[in-house]
Amino acid sequence: MRKTKVMVVDDSAVVRQVIAHTLARERSIEVLAAVADPIFAMQRMRAAWPDVIVLDVEMPRMDGITFLRKIMADRPTPVVICSSLTVAGAETTMLALAAGAVTIVAKPKAGVRNFLLDASADLVEAVKAAACANVRNLAPRSADVCAPAPGAALKETTERVVALGTSTGGTQALESVLSALPRSCAGIVVVQHMPEKFTAAFSQRLDQVCAIEVKEAQDNDRVLPGRALIAPGGRQMTLKRSGALYYVEVRSAPPVNRHCPSVDVLFRSVARSAGKNALGVVMTGMGHDGARGLLEMREAGAQTAAQDEASCVVFGMPKEAIKLGAAEKVLPLHAISGEISLYGSR
Repeated sequence: MRKTKVMVVDDSAVVRQVIAHTLARERSIEVLAAVADPIFAMQRMRAAWPDVIVLDVEMPRMDGITFLRKIMADRPTPVVICSSLTVAGAETTMLALAAGAVTIVAKPKAGVRNFLLDASADLVEAVKAAACANVRNLAPRSADVCAPAPGAALKETTERVVALGTSTGGTQALESVLSALPRSCAGIVVVQHMPEKFTAAFSQRLDQVCAIEVKEAQDNDRVLPGRALIAPGGRQMTLKRSGALYYVEVRSAPPVNRHCPSVDVLFRSVARSAGKNALGVVMTGMGHDGARGLLEMREAGAQTAAQDEASCVVFGMPKEAIKLGAAEKVLPLHAISGEISLYGSR
């Protein structure tokens, strides 16, 4: 079995040691090197290029984002960002995701050793997901964004809800979809697998580039036309209905499918509360979260779709949904915004 070759780039000797040790215990992974900054990394990469890079953002001599952009321009390679759990760090990490990083593993400012040991399964899963990622689909592709067709705007109503679920590669996929929607589109609820404290910065960034309002969801937020609510990291989000109005409930709850927030949790609540008045879409991501929830949505009368393999960064979640028969349609990324826009006019 060919091993996945990984390079760790972090200025903290403790972090390098713990990450390298954690990954080296996995039989399918080989740690090529663990170095203190991108300059050292580039020197080592001349001799042996890694399959995956685990990269810190704030480092001496060259920051992680500059290094990431150089890699993606010269030789696109899957990169896992390992960044501190701070608000400032979250904002910087959003830039890294926009530059082409595959996913995030969060680390705190203090107690890093114990935290990383506890999160070793998440770290290994993130590296495995990155190893099978299609990094070509992480590059911004403005020509692929599908603008809504004339006359496709939705009515000003809260009777219809769009539910989106995604994971690895989802940050850029969501930006592609949400930035193409008009302010009159149906209310949208989103689960993007992302650590606590990063979803706020992610939502703010999307809000800046989208015509619609994008915000990190808070308990009892209304689902309104022209608004997308992003489930906060570390919390479960469900859809509720009061008369003709939809709102979200955000609660502390255990992980489902190892995820908090979980796509299945959201989708099952949409099936219960919205039924045939909903559209559900599973997008790029590793694992199976969302597949059964999408099936419940379809069985409740909702319209359903899954992103196709060619446009996914990781064809895991959509593949599982398709295998279950949960997706009525299989769509390329550029067609999903058009599907959402057309949904309300049917």
